[in-house]
Amino acid sequence: MTTYILRRALQALPILFLLSVFLFGVVRLMPGGPLAQAERNPNVSPEQLAALRVRLGLDQPLPIQYVKWIKAFVLEGDWGYSIKFRRPVAEMIWERVPATLILFGAGFIVMLLFAIPIGVYSAIKPYSFFDNLITTFSFAGQSVPVYWMGLVLIVIFYLNVQLFPAGGMYTIGREGEVLDLLWHLVLPITAMSFSWIAWYSRFLRSSMRDTLNEDYIRTARAKGLSARMVHFRHALRNALLPLVTLIALDLPTVFGGAVFIEAIFAWPGMGRLFWDAAKGRDYPILLAVMMIYAALTLLFNLIADIVYGFLDPRIRYD
Repeated sequence: MTTYILRRALQALPILFLLSVFLFGVVRLMPGGPLAQAERNPNVSPEQLAALRVRLGLDQPLPIQYVKWIKAFVLEGDWGYSIKFRRPVAEMIWERVPATLILFGAGFIVMLLFAIPIGVYSAIKPYSFFDNLITTFSFAGQSVPVYWMGLVLIVIFYLNVQLFPAGGMYTIGREGEVLDLLWHLVLPITAMSFSWIAWYSRFLRSSMRDTLNEDYIRTARAKGLSARMVHFRHALRNALLPLVTLIALDLPTVFGGAVFIEAIFAWPGMGRLFWDAAKGRDYPILLAVMMIYAALTLLFNLIADIVYGFLDPRIRYD
């Protein structure tokens, strides 16, 4: 297993390099630029604009800019200096990581706690009232955009009912209180996990139905094993394999989708930082956050392969 992990890590290096070239080019070719506001300001002279370009290194060719950026990013751990906020990018990102991990981790746990039981029960009781209800819920959940769901929850539970706060991580003056944090998590997690539960429960239901029709399941039933043993020990373990792959591929996307949740609910995480940087054409922050997402994509794929080895005894990486 260790050899396999090292081999996959080495394989990821050239992929990250190609992604860094692509992301750097896309960000630098975006219309506007970090000096767009200064260029529209009549009080900024052409000489001052030229001095700003020299200070930011924007006067140099793109290949030279890329080499300097990747060298500082990888070898020196210097992720750049924010043009908009005038602070080190690494410092700003590490300040936002805990908030994003809390939101993302709590939402992911809630999704698993609901999606797996719902998917399994729907597969065991196909075409029942519960299954038909969940099918309707799944179609609705997959059709509703996360930002629309967030706005609806704010209108209902903050403006009308006034039950939950509309945004933020803590109430002013109650920073650090766990109960206050949980109270602020309710609406963001509901908005974020609604479509996850709908999608993954439906996918697991389909995978579980296919597994229940396999020959080894019929053999297990013929041996007299209990329904619980057949469903959870044999069927569910194999039905989870495609779900693990799907979740591993979706996790970076879901992590990036937190941009909308954090922006709507004013959650002080990486998603909101990325949103503010995108509006201000803050190149260093955009590049750093997108490189983190790229690395997470490769990491989650590796984790999925490792989990495969535990779920399926036929898979060996030695």
